[in-house]
Amino acid sequence: MSRRFAALLLLWCSFCAPAIAREMPDAELWDRWTRHDEAASRVLDHTLWERFLSRYVVTAEDGTSRVRYAAVDGDDRGYLRVYLDQMQRTEVSKLRRDEQRAFWINLYNAYTVKLVLERYPMTSLREVDISPGYFTRGPWAAKMIKVEDETLSLDDIEHRVLRPIWKDVRLHYALCRATIGAPRLSGQVYTASNTEAQLDAAARAFVNHPRGAWIVEGGSLQASSLYRWFEDDFGGDDAGVIAHLLNYAAPSLAERLRNVRRVRDGGYDWALNDASTNP
Repeated sequence: MSRRFAALLLLWCSFCAPAIAREMPDAELWDRWTRHDEAASRVLDHTLWERFLSRYVVTAEDGTSRVRYAAVDGDDRGYLRVYLDQMQRTEVSKLRRDEQRAFWINLYNAYTVKLVLERYPMTSLREVDISPGYFTRGPWAAKMIKVEDETLSLDDIEHRVLRPIWKDVRLHYALCRATIGAPRLSGQVYTASNTEAQLDAAARAFVNHPRGAWIVEGGSLQASSLYRWFEDDFGGDDAGVIAHLLNYAAPSLAERLRNVRRVRDGGYDWALNDASTNP
């Protein structure tokens, strides 16, 4: 590779990589994680993660969920590490399917918070630039989580386990992306018994918040980039996205949604969901 070409490539990456950094992977099943035991009686203990969420997750004045990263003390950092160690020692293939779903959501969310705490302060999770490849930013593709002797990335959990196994579009509202533009991080742990209710609540909260979907002057609909990234999951086209939004929209929004046919990309706020920047 010539020096001139290398310089041009580097320049191109500096301008274009941020825009393409989160073109999301397709849902491709990792068969190894389909094993489960519906006769199992084990219920996982998420007490340490619940302790963390209750102490540090707050709701900002703008309705978004924020984390008091700066306030997390040494003890709670230690408890978070212990919780993640416990989770990574879990034989997930020997759990019931509904227990597995809660396992993967909590593991994803707790590990994301851990990544922020290890490098805080920062302005965006994309600054944790540890994913392999020239055209990626952030931590999502880095293999760093070990479960049953397999090393996984956050992307593996989302796109090779949760999405293809459960095929539940509401899972997009459950995962902590540590950004203002994302669905809110729940202040409760996910469990086998509460996940259905939590997923419904998370969907309603995001759809009815201005960062999810909103009608602009003139009557056109703008929606979070989340719906463009995962359009296939949300019905495959504008009509599918609108139908999904109508399922969770409050009456005032639903009335206006019935008059639109197109969805415009409203963007996505990549700023860290940090309570210290609470508006």
